[in-house]
Amino acid sequence: MTGSIPALLQPIPYPSATRQSIRLLLWRDDLLNPDLPGNKARKLKYNLQQARAEGHTRLLTFGGAYSNHLAAVAAAGRLYEFETVGLVRGEEHRPLNPTLAHCAADGMVLHYLDRSTYRRRAEPAFLAELQRAYGPAYPLPEGGTNALALRGVAELIGEVRQHTDFDFIAVAAGTGGTLAGLALGLAEAAYPARAVGVAALKGADFLRAEVDALTLAAAGRTCANYELHTGYHFGGYAKLPAELRVFIKEFEAQYGVLLDPIYTSKLLFGLLNLIDEGHFAPGSTVVAVHTGGLQAWAGFASATG
Repeated sequence: MTGSIPALLQPIPYPSATRQSIRLLLWRDDLLNPDLPGNKARKLKYNLQQARAEGHTRLLTFGGAYSNHLAAVAAAGRLYEFETVGLVRGEEHRPLNPTLAHCAADGMVLHYLDRSTYRRRAEPAFLAELQRAYGPAYPLPEGGTNALALRGVAELIGEVRQHTDFDFIAVAAGTGGTLAGLALGLAEAAYPARAVGVAALKGADFLRAEVDALTLAAAGRTCANYELHTGYHFGGYAKLPAELRVFIKEFEAQYGVLLDPIYTSKLLFGLLNLIDEGHFAPGSTVVAVHTGGLQAWAGFASATG
């Protein structure tokens, strides 16, 4: 497929890729919607429609203190006139950090759960308690990942295919929902590419079972067209050691793209390393997805100094 590459599909002329005739492209999902950037908007799309169809006027969800998902749900509430309730992992700290302050400014009512209580967030009995306390509300899981979320993410496959053929499409993995959505989108389109996930958290081997469970719930099938790489977590979720900070600064200087500190930075570090190691066949086209999350930089203010 030929034609000009739009601004949303940015070539990354990484020297090792060029030597191997690998075309590396960055899909700028972070630029699609300034208010709801990246994969969070895709995950919310059909959930918001379902909430409206069920007559809900309030959304209830979960997240950590710097959660992109909480920020996205709060923004969606403001944009689409839903009340929003955010159940935050950990103790309250004042003043609010920039992420939670933005959530509050968008109208989200924040409540705090100690870590042991937070671990019950998927238990039906606990969810029923929360409905009595803060509902009635449409519940959204942590990270926004559920069967409806996969449907929104799967649409990205068709969007990218309008502009280029590709052999791999790669994304950072937190809950596994975006990776599962891409795998499902490829499978249902019978498109012979492979989804690549780079885990952003430590000990993420469990995500393979999560991805399989998600695609099974969404479409009654598991997918064999994806792979998960778990060695690029840099110490764990939201860990930003010096090596990763340096990589982010150098990537921005070389390619003019700021990566977020939690997800896409690890994705690109991992992909470039995989290219160096010859993981992708010469002549391949690899599309990496920038899923946004730049609001997280407010919590790492010193990282950009």
